[in-house]
Amino acid sequence: MADTRRRKSSIVALIAAHLLLTAAGAAAGAASLGAGEVKTESGKLRGEVLDAENGLTVYRGIPFAAAPVGELRWKAPQSAATWSGVRDATKFGAICPQAPVLAMMTGESLPESSEDCLFLNVWTVAGKGDDPRPVMVWIHGGGLSLGWSNQIGYDGSAFAGKGVVLVSINYRLGPLGYLAHPALSKEAGGESGNYGFLDQIAALQWVERNIARFGGDPDNVTIFGESAGGTSVHALMASPLASGLIHRAIAESPWVTDTNIRPLRGENGLHENAEELGVAWATTMLGDGVKQTASALRELDAGTIITRTAQGGALGGYEPHVTFGTDFMPQSSEDRYTAGKQNDIPLIAGTNRNEGTMFMAFQPLTERAEFLGMLKGVYGDQAGKVAKLYPSKSAEELKVQQDRFLTDTWFLRGTRRMLLGMDNVSSPAFQYFFTRVNPENPAWGAHHAAELGYVFNTLQGETYDDTDDRLAALMIDYWVQFARTGDPNGDGRPAWPQFDGKKQAYLEFGDEVKTGAALERETNDRLEAIRGQ
Repeated sequence: MADTRRRKSSIVALIAAHLLLTAAGAAAGAASLGAGEVKTESGKLRGEVLDAENGLTVYRGIPFAAAPVGELRWKAPQSAATWSGVRDATKFGAICPQAPVLAMMTGESLPESSEDCLFLNVWTVAGKGDDPRPVMVWIHGGGLSLGWSNQIGYDGSAFAGKGVVLVSINYRLGPLGYLAHPALSKEAGGESGNYGFLDQIAALQWVERNIARFGGDPDNVTIFGESAGGTSVHALMASPLASGLIHRAIAESPWVTDTNIRPLRGENGLHENAEELGVAWATTMLGDGVKQTASALRELDAGTIITRTAQGGALGGYEPHVTFGTDFMPQSSEDRYTAGKQNDIPLIAGTNRNEGTMFMAFQPLTERAEFLGMLKGVYGDQAGKVAKLYPSKSAEELKVQQDRFLTDTWFLRGTRRMLLGMDNVSSPAFQYFFTRVNPENPAWGAHHAAELGYVFNTLQGETYDDTDDRLAALMIDYWVQFARTGDPNGDGRPAWPQFDGKKQAYLEFGDEVKTGAALERETNDRLEAIRGQ
């Protein structure tokens, strides 16, 4: 029977897919400081020593930017304040304001939230005199509207124990993190939006300046994230502002759809632009006929913003998105991959076989006509062509096809665009396909986020067995090796072939670990052709 002591995340947390990191370390060169203490650019920190024998220490709630409140709401992040004395870094900071949806899914109590939420956490076992260690920066998921760095389930101890300095970050969410609006653009020199992504840039800049004090190598930083965290990896890798800050990237089930990449202004033939979406949202907040000024928007109470926005749906009635036509994203991020304009760094990107089952639970369809109506709302006149790719004649067949459709259009299509774009740069790319059915919830198959407990070695539940333990050990070793070298291969693990646009090879993580090629190639090629019409 598997060792359940390592299994620290609940299955519900895996389903929610957005979890905690807890890592550690006594900083290199910190001989004059006490145990668990380190000096950063802003002041001294005292973390919690989790394992004195091995040096495992976690530093929680480190501010990496000023609180984005008052006049700093909907502005690029500013430098964090300094402090005197030794700051207690044994407790996590406040999480960013959000509806309690994810906490309800996981069965957690929603932690304290505040607009003052730009905190990160560091785990390391590095000691004085050790060689600099690879750094991995985790970006949580949650539709860019939910989640936090210390959600139950992600424990970075396993990564730290394998020689990684692990960092997890908060970033602004929902309209507070992604609102674009003409009034905000006017005061900021012509652009707005992407504040959550700019927070991630600020966190990476903090890592560049400070992580050596925790034993990390600022010249070897791997970003990784799942779902909306994968969206963030997708965006950061395509952003010129991240150049030099990231050296490898891992995108797990990146959420890249037909509606979450929008131009700041103008048209793209699919939906309203980012500023138009912002004006519509502001109208619901301020009311018809109210002049929508930056000051009027900033006078809105954060709690009111979250509560009233949340009445609009699971993503809070406002779908956060990558806004292009900005310094952060000059062109559509997908177009930048196609043109080879992304940061030229090694990439792992992959998806799970049944990404759609989780979301089907909240959007059940029983009739083919309902499916066609859903497609019409997204694809308009092209809906019939899309429907032919997902045929069904019964309710059971419809469930299978709805799962395929959501898996393809929300996750696999965008992942393939990233991977195909790597043919246009010099760095290697590696694709994975996760197929291990979750034994705690087999009806959902290899569902969205099911791989997370394997990657972090935090599986929990008596139904996991030795096969799961072996798969978890293998996956974290691949991830760590990639962070070290930019290539996941080595140390006797099954060979993971590089991805290229011709063969499109991938490694399957399932009951067996084996290679495959051209994952859903024909269907997704047809989807791309339909979108281009």
